[in-house]
Amino acid sequence: MRGTPQQIIDKYNQLARDAQLSNDRVATENFQQHAEHYQRLLGQAMKEQEARREQQERENKERQAEREREKHDREAASQTVLDTSDGFVDDLAGSEQPDVIGMPFADEKHGLIETPENNAAPVENSDEKKPAAKKAPARRRRAPKKENPAEGEGQDAVQNVSEETDAPSSDVA
Repeated sequence: MRGTPQQIIDKYNQLARDAQLSNDRVATENFQQHAEHYQRLLGQAMKEQEARREQQERENKERQAEREREKHDREAASQTVLDTSDGFVDDLAGSEQPDVIGMPFADEKHGLIETPENNAAPVENSDEKKPAAKKAPARRRRAPKKENPAEGEGQDAVQNVSEETDAPSSDVA
């Protein structure tokens, strides 16, 4: 028989009823036993399926709880970073700031302040020659590709062979 377990059970129960109506007690009992057998198999399969579903639900709940814990930990860590950074800003706000009004200007035109980099040694005369950078060795050029005269001859040879095979042979005995 073919079909789902429930369809097979229904089919055997129908056959058992038909056998009972025809007063065949042996066939009736046989079909009822077959229906009970498939009923047990179906019950066992449903229990296994329910157990798998419950296991999967537990695993999903555990994963969800883990995600919630991780999310909470990330939020707590980011809050801690924000709290410490607020204290850092407060520390800088309370510290003394340098007075830039009295500092000399490096460039009166733009109002830039002189820095140690600006006080570096003056640039030397650009007329002096700097050591030349090493050049990469020159690459060798490839020789031009030569035409292969044998290629053209090969085509003619193929044509000659095909012409010879098309012509009737006088050597046949």
